[in-house]
Amino acid sequence: MTEMASTYRHLEKMSVNELLVNMNREDRTVPDAVEKAIPQIEKLVQAIVQKMQNGGRLFYIGAGTSGRLGVLDASECPPTYGVPKNLIIGIIAGGDGALRNSVESAEDNQLQAWHDLKAFDIDAADIVVGIAASGTTPYVIEGLKKCRSEGITTACITCNPQSLLAEVSDFPVEIVTGPEFVTGSTRMKAGTAQKLALNMISTAVMIQMGRVLDNIMVDMQLSNHKLIDRGIKMIMKQLNVPYSEANNLLQKHGNVRNVLNKHAQNTGVNA
Repeated sequence: MTEMASTYRHLEKMSVNELLVNMNREDRTVPDAVEKAIPQIEKLVQAIVQKMQNGGRLFYIGAGTSGRLGVLDASECPPTYGVPKNLIIGIIAGGDGALRNSVESAEDNQLQAWHDLKAFDIDAADIVVGIAASGTTPYVIEGLKKCRSEGITTACITCNPQSLLAEVSDFPVEIVTGPEFVTGSTRMKAGTAQKLALNMISTAVMIQMGRVLDNIMVDMQLSNHKLIDRGIKMIMKQLNVPYSEANNLLQKHGNVRNVLNKHAQNTGVNA
C-alpha cells in the first residue's frame, strides 16, 4: 500500500501554497491511523516492560528512514530518562554512517542484521522491534526470523497490512497510512506514523518503569544550562521553594529524583 500511486496528480504544476496545503491534508490522516493501532501498541509496550523488568533490553532495527527513526528514539532515552545507554539500542542497516549518508543497498543484506545484533550479545531476555514502512525490507525480516529461531521475542512497526514483516513478529504494529503524497516517499506519512508510534512506545515504557514522577522527567541528565534550569524549576514547583534554594538542592544532590527523595525522607511526605 505504501507503494501505491499518489491520489494527487501533476504536483509540478501546483503552487507552493497548494503543495503545502495538500501535504498538510495528508499529514492530518496519520494520527487517526495510529489511533487504530493503539491496541497493538499497548500489547507491545506491555511486552517490553515485562522484558525490562526481568533485565532485558529493547532493540530497534531498520534501514533508511525507519532505521534512523529507531536510532533517534533509542539515543534520546538516556538523556531524557537517565537510563543506561545500552538499555534501548538502535541499529541501522549500513552502520552509523548510514545515519548521514544513504546506504540503500544495505537493506537487501539478509544476514547482516543478525551479525549487528550479535555484536551486542543479544539473547532471549531481550526484545527486537523491526521498523519498516513497507514491511518487506530483507535486512529487517531476516533479522527477526533469526531472532525467532533463537527464542528472542520479536515485534515490528510497519505501514502495510498483512506484510511479511508482521508474519515474523510476535507483536506486530500495523499503521496503515495509505499512499504517499509523492508516490512511494515513505519518509512522509509512513515516517511520521513510525515516529509517533516510537514516541508512544518509549515514553509509555519509561513511565511504566518509574522514570516519570507526576509529569516530570525526574531522572533526566543535567547536561547543559537549559536542562539544569529545567531541573531547578521542577524542584521549585514540587517543593514550593525559591529558585536559589532549588538550585542549591540540585547542586547538592545531583538530580531531581535525589532531591525529591531526600525531601520525602526528611518530611515523611512524598514529594
